[in-house]
Amino acid sequence: MRLADSHCHLIYKGLGEQQPEVLARARDAGVVAMLNISTRENEWDDVIAVAERETDVWASVGIHPHEADQHPDVDTVKLVERARHPRVVGIGESGLDYYYDHSDRDRQRASFRAHLAAARETGLPIIVHTRDAEADTAEILRDEMGKGAFPGVIHCFTASGAFADIALELGLYVSISGIVTFKNAKDLQETAARLPLDRLLIETDAPFLAPVPHRGKTGEPAFVADTCRFLANLRGEDPETLAEATRQNFHKLFAKTLA
Repeated sequence: MRLADSHCHLIYKGLGEQQPEVLARARDAGVVAMLNISTRENEWDDVIAVAERETDVWASVGIHPHEADQHPDVDTVKLVERARHPRVVGIGESGLDYYYDHSDRDRQRASFRAHLAAARETGLPIIVHTRDAEADTAEILRDEMGKGAFPGVIHCFTASGAFADIALELGLYVSISGIVTFKNAKDLQETAARLPLDRLLIETDAPFLAPVPHRGKTGEPAFVADTCRFLANLRGEDPETLAEATRQNFHKLFAKTLA
């Protein structure tokens, strides 16, 4: 299998200290493309540095909704400027998280809109985080899409089937993480089973959310192979076919990876 891990955090604790070994295991498992995601401004340089060093790793620039209160000065202009780097291929992750509410909701919404404007201006995909905020996320996506189209993906999808339909209607991709392998993820499994193959991505969100049979361990990009096999079985597809389709989807969405 040749796989793309569309969302991981290679500088985070658990991966950063053993990055060469983590990358070697990923490559041994068939992972040929990884998107290293940032969540705070002070991560941007480090995330980009990995992408400069490793030809199969790319970077994003963004502010996680948890961090929105701490980054009032990160606006569209700043995001667009950093996104000019040749190894930066996406904007985010950004979005809304009403489960933890680590940042003020108005500030989260303002930050999300700034990221969406940056995606529209640069043509780079927005990487959307949404948790317990489906209605507001959908409303903002629709409103911003009305100002001009932009590409994007709902990362680590755990929302309702109805929200998946909205995302697809807006032309977005949906990325499935190791959560789909969990026993209590029946609703997610039902949605993942019916997503169109040409709009599907897979990810690890490493070092988080290690899939079965690695639950309880530090997640790493190599484990995207386990999620691929589970998802293929769920959908009645050949794992090689799913791996190739999601890899091609990754490069189609994050088109700058082909530059």
